[in-house]
Amino acid sequence: MKSLHNRAPRLAAPAIAFGLAIATIAAPTTALNAAPSSNQDNAILMSVGGSRVVNLPSKMSDVVIADPDVVDVHVRSQNQLYLIAKKAGETTVFATAPNGKVLFSGTVRVGNNLTSIDDMLRLAMPDANIAVNKMNGMVLLTGTIKAPEDAAEAERLTQAFVGKEVTVVSRLRMATPLQVMLQVKIAEVSKDIGHKIGTNFSSIDRSGGSTAGFIGGGSRNFVEFNENGGGTFTTPADGGYSLGGVARLFGLDIAGALDLAESSGLATVLAQPNLTSLSGETASFLAGGEYPYTINNGANNGNSIEFKQYGVQLAFTPTVLADGRISLRVRPTVSSLDFSINTDVPALKSRTAETTVELGSGQAFMIAGLLNNETGNTVNKVPLLGELPILGSLFKSRSFQRSETELVIVVTPYLVKPMNASDVRLPTDGFRAATEAQGLFIQQGSDGVSGARGKMPTRAPGSPMPTPGPQAAAALPPVAAKPGKPGAVAPGFSF
Repeated sequence: MKSLHNRAPRLAAPAIAFGLAIATIAAPTTALNAAPSSNQDNAILMSVGGSRVVNLPSKMSDVVIADPDVVDVHVRSQNQLYLIAKKAGETTVFATAPNGKVLFSGTVRVGNNLTSIDDMLRLAMPDANIAVNKMNGMVLLTGTIKAPEDAAEAERLTQAFVGKEVTVVSRLRMATPLQVMLQVKIAEVSKDIGHKIGTNFSSIDRSGGSTAGFIGGGSRNFVEFNENGGGTFTTPADGGYSLGGVARLFGLDIAGALDLAESSGLATVLAQPNLTSLSGETASFLAGGEYPYTINNGANNGNSIEFKQYGVQLAFTPTVLADGRISLRVRPTVSSLDFSINTDVPALKSRTAETTVELGSGQAFMIAGLLNNETGNTVNKVPLLGELPILGSLFKSRSFQRSETELVIVVTPYLVKPMNASDVRLPTDGFRAATEAQGLFIQQGSDGVSGARGKMPTRAPGSPMPTPGPQAAAALPPVAAKPGKPGAVAPGFSF
């Protein structure tokens, strides 16, 4: 506390207000008319190094300052006070008359003098290393930040500092990028059901007369007539069953066949790709292949071959948020070749889903309900005859086919960190081929324990110590002597 002639101990602690620091930018010296304490509600805002003049209504006798380290007071006359801001903080100033009347009472807040974007970002984000570059009316932010959300916060603060008319571009990156592993399970179940029943007729005229006749029809060529009056029947190509016979009617050899077929099939496809990517980067995966197709480049340029990918594909872009949650944009695709349209040039049948979700590490979400149901019912018949009850079944064929496919996708992200190479365990570690004696006498094909740690290199006694960096030195194995006679081990590393 400070009076006209002496200073007293502090009575209030400084309080830094960042929002007010932006508003108090290097104000010039101004004069204030003192008012009674009941009317002096607004605080006096100053910046470090600034000054104010307070005019008093009458002569004063005492001046009291709560924290003289924040604001200093100079008295040149009994009617004026000079306030000089020294450091960021808040304090109160009182001026009284000889009769004890309060002539001036006010709160003074001092903020940092922010004259550039660099100072503002350095004060708001002390853990970040941000460089500000101004070019062609644009502000470019580069450098590193501590958390992913700091990039948006730095861009917002810069935009507020420079105004809406200036474009702010952020190219900030995390100092230690986080890595996300994505585990995807893709399950596809396909079920086919088919029924087929049909009649086929064919005839040949062997009468040798002046007139000839023919009767025939059906869904396939099922018989070949022989010269001796018989016929050779063929079975359906789809694996169904057929009942047939040959008879002579009105001078014609007539063959007929009844095709009966019923089929059902169940197929499952399961893929479980795992991918790891940095936060903000896109990773992709393909388990399948590529098929070539021809592209016509014109009469003079000939044809060219290009390849199209098919199989199980996955692309995802993770973004790690401040609280450890993951914003994930994922696009899985399951595709297969389809020869139903053209047996030589296949089409591509694909299932694709694309979505953006937010979830924690180890939590899963499911993309289900991708159900495809195809039903076909085909009837081939002879007009009028095919409509007859009971007998009409001899003059028509019916085919029913239904295909159902359901695709389920389960996605689980994990926050991961690299591991030390010494902690890696493989199934081949500790594996050794059996010796000739083990294979001959005990019929042993291999030796050792799967997953066990294999032999590690050791430094021979007496060999000079290398001088690596601190991290490499910590990773060196301890000194160990090789079994055997002293001096039998050569300098350097050995097994």
